[in-house]
Amino acid sequence: MFYRILSIVFPLFSVVMAGFLYARKRNPDMTAANRMNIEIFMPALIFAALAGKSFNLADNVPIALGAAVVVAGSGLLAWPLARPLGIDTRALMSTAMFNNVGNMGLPLMLFTFGDQALGAAVVLMLILTVLQFGLSSWLLGGRFSLHAIWREPFLLAAAAGVAVSLTGVTLWPPLMAATRLLGDISLGLMIFSLGVRLASTRVGSMLGIGVAGAIVTPVTGMLMVWVYGALAGLNKHDMDILFLFGALPPAVSCFIFADRYRREPEKVAAIVMIGNASALFFIPFALALRL
Repeated sequence: MFYRILSIVFPLFSVVMAGFLYARKRNPDMTAANRMNIEIFMPALIFAALAGKSFNLADNVPIALGAAVVVAGSGLLAWPLARPLGIDTRALMSTAMFNNVGNMGLPLMLFTFGDQALGAAVVLMLILTVLQFGLSSWLLGGRFSLHAIWREPFLLAAAAGVAVSLTGVTLWPPLMAATRLLGDISLGLMIFSLGVRLASTRVGSMLGIGVAGAIVTPVTGMLMVWVYGALAGLNKHDMDILFLFGALPPAVSCFIFADRYRREPEKVAAIVMIGNASALFFIPFALALRL
């Protein structure tokens, strides 16, 4: 069991550490690389996963519903904890609701469950990303708008992939091969850029709130998965995937939104940084419980 867990988390955290160490030495500007990842590589990965013949939309409905329940429920569980922890309520709720399914969760699920989990992992990433882009303006800024997500390349790629899957259209194999090749770039780049981001974050005197917030995200996530799984009667495979999803740390993008809407970005940065570091404990813990 120990070797299996190690073989899953070692590649992931090795690449994160490579990005962290490289950033400490070279301080690279990842703006262009991350932009290409969001606009080209990640949409290619999403389209290839959803347009593939192994993807069935109906099979992933429980996963999609579970993701929405976990996101909403984690925020509600974090709500009463904000005042005792000394942090803005909406800031803490956002870190609990939106986890790192992109940079960390997607590669982790592929390492754990194999390529057959790619469709479910992409669905989880889509649900969480749509909710974060759609709800952050309301949660952190006090206004509700879905306008932010309509132009996102990942959403267009997802719509195209689902359309191909539902219609049964067979795409030219060389075209699909080229799309998968572009999508493969996304995984390594996501993990590497996470390490670079962590190297540039300074937490200073925010260590206490960072540790507390870092614990809130995976604990509330796993608790909500347990509740949803029990009520919905999930099969073991779906439960395992959702449980790993619930154990993920806060998304790096939580800091970006907190900074945009001025919701204590320094504290959110500490939660994100320490939360992703604490994944070294929570991810093996979740794997040990489910494997």
